[in-house]
Amino acid sequence: MTLNKKKIGIFGGTFNPVHYGHLLIAENACDQFELDHVIFLPTGHTPHKAFMGEKMSIHRCHMVEAAIADNPKFSISYREIESTGVNYTYMTLARFHNDYPDCELYFILGADSLFDFDSWRHPEEICKYANILAAVRGNLNADEVDRQIVYLKEKYHSGFYRLNTPNFSVSSRELRERIMRGTTIRYMLPPQAEQYIRDHALYREDFA
Repeated sequence: MTLNKKKIGIFGGTFNPVHYGHLLIAENACDQFELDHVIFLPTGHTPHKAFMGEKMSIHRCHMVEAAIADNPKFSISYREIESTGVNYTYMTLARFHNDYPDCELYFILGADSLFDFDSWRHPEEICKYANILAAVRGNLNADEVDRQIVYLKEKYHSGFYRLNTPNFSVSSRELRERIMRGTTIRYMLPPQAEQYIRDHALYREDFA
């Protein structure tokens, strides 16, 4: 790696809504792996999840924008939201590689995704374009994650790494359910995102 080569994290997720757990993952990726920048990538049409609709997708992006506005290391990409077709990770990373040919890319995902990584479309292409940072969350066993990382490293001859993050047990699903019940979500997500949810009356129905 040359001295002027920047390290960029690509953090894909539904962010429905974005919360402090997401920001902690991105911040710790910068700290642990000395990333220069993290691009938040809200998902569009994916092969594994139903599309939430264009209007809700725009809301998700705007919430992320509001949540990361005060951090110069963070930015957002509308790449998948603006795509009309199904977004496969290897295709998305290929486009980022073309955009940043002199940079080293790190794809950030939840460590649970490591266990079905072999079933992703063209996993070898994913590994060609980016290192993989696996954020350990929830009740995942760190030793099992480490064993899976060793397996994937040997199989794909690529960089797979465990991303250590502070324990933050709140999920986007839980936030949506709390909003539907009228329960407080204060201190669970950035106030800018919370205000956006209030201003647009989001999650009054179940978007799960």
